[in-house]
Amino acid sequence: MARDLRGFMKILEQRGQLQRISALVDPELEIAEISNRMLQKGGPGLLFENVKGADFPVAVNLMGTVERICWAMNMQHPEELETLGKKLSMLQQPKPPKKISQAIDFGKVLFDVVKAKPGRDFFPACQQVVIQGNDVDLHKLPLIRPYVGDAGKIITLGLVITKDCETGTPNVGVYRLQLQSQNTMTVHWLSVRGGARHLRKAAERGKKLEVAIALGVDPLIIMAAATPIPVDLSEWLFAGLYGGSGVQLAKCKTVDLEVPADSEFVLEGTITPGEVLPDGPFGDHMGYYGGVEDSPLIRFECMTHRKNPIYLTTFSGRPPKEEAMMAIALNRIYTPILRQQVSEIVDFFLPMEALSYKAAIISIDKAYPGQARRAALAFWSALPQFTYTKFVIVVDKDINIRDPRQVVWAISSKVDPVRDVFILPNTPFDTLDFASEKIGLGGRMGIDATTKITPEIDHEWGAPLESDPDVAALVERRWAEYGLADLQLGEVDPNLFGYDVK
Repeated sequence: MARDLRGFMKILEQRGQLQRISALVDPELEIAEISNRMLQKGGPGLLFENVKGADFPVAVNLMGTVERICWAMNMQHPEELETLGKKLSMLQQPKPPKKISQAIDFGKVLFDVVKAKPGRDFFPACQQVVIQGNDVDLHKLPLIRPYVGDAGKIITLGLVITKDCETGTPNVGVYRLQLQSQNTMTVHWLSVRGGARHLRKAAERGKKLEVAIALGVDPLIIMAAATPIPVDLSEWLFAGLYGGSGVQLAKCKTVDLEVPADSEFVLEGTITPGEVLPDGPFGDHMGYYGGVEDSPLIRFECMTHRKNPIYLTTFSGRPPKEEAMMAIALNRIYTPILRQQVSEIVDFFLPMEALSYKAAIISIDKAYPGQARRAALAFWSALPQFTYTKFVIVVDKDINIRDPRQVVWAISSKVDPVRDVFILPNTPFDTLDFASEKIGLGGRMGIDATTKITPEIDHEWGAPLESDPDVAALVERRWAEYGLADLQLGEVDPNLFGYDVK
């Protein structure tokens, strides 16, 4: 399995999913425009080998399809990702085993944790070239500017590594950084994120916060860093669990932090509490430009990199984007954890078109009246990442929640808006959601699209239309006899039914 960026790119190239571009391209707008067109069509990853004003190539769109996300996780199908979720659910809320088989399964997970312990590399590839002090020049990095209204150039796929000054526990997050000068950048993180908590603790003790940015790492580590599951394991252990073996780490040159040893670039610096600069506006995942916020300023004193490094990047925006593909994979990983938290949930889906978190469709095995409403309320509080989910649609377990046609049918045929729609007003909300009347405060809607039972309804529900099983079996046997053997009744083009999907 690939455990660095280059290994993953080799896999993509071998499977025909990496396109090299030798023509001269501009990191200002042009790279993002090319990449966006590829993302819209599910095209291959791109490696720009000749970037204007830069000595380094730029890789983008490497995780632009769910298939490539699965490859990064050493899997072939999205369903396999639920195996990881089962491991994490057992670690999050371990239960006393009732059977020998359960004890064995839990023992295997604990063994996986032991194998996932990170290792140490004393001669890391990421420090083949070391630049310090006044020689650090961030302008030499081929940072992109995706949209014409963006305030400047950005880093988007860097692992931002900090450490709790009290406990020594590291945090690894993926946050946007804006270039401010030759050796400074602002970091944009929410106040609830680990890096922000570490900065507050450092400020209370009158200390600077040390920061390291690892660029161009194994995509599997990026997935681990983007997994906001409340388990008392470090992101390095997450990555080891995902990959089946520990991540090799290296100690930074100027700060007391560790980074993946095979990173393409590493930036080392500090944040002085209270030192901020305006950050933004930038195009964000909502499909609009965000606002301008005073954000912490990082001063970099050291940059290290591999020989002939590759700069990995991406950008946000209205789906499909790489972040949406990552969210689809994380959806699968969350599923077993959510089932453990809310037992009646059979499956759940966060549609990409709903920005991968604004709307959730959940199916339940309905057993009693009011259960759909209970499931929706439990969903909102099950995991922190569902706090900003605006709509929850609950359907029966026989509905394919990943088929929008079935979901729309369930809503249309099983919902009375007066009885089955409920709204929670004035709840904490995403500050990037401009639909809210007040920024940071908004409503949520639950929709019960399940079949109603007494006393939810005072009349009998109509019997569902189904084929006669004997006739269906007869037609199956005689299909070739009808002269229809050459017709392939597989996946149907939705445009045949009045849709306009390009």
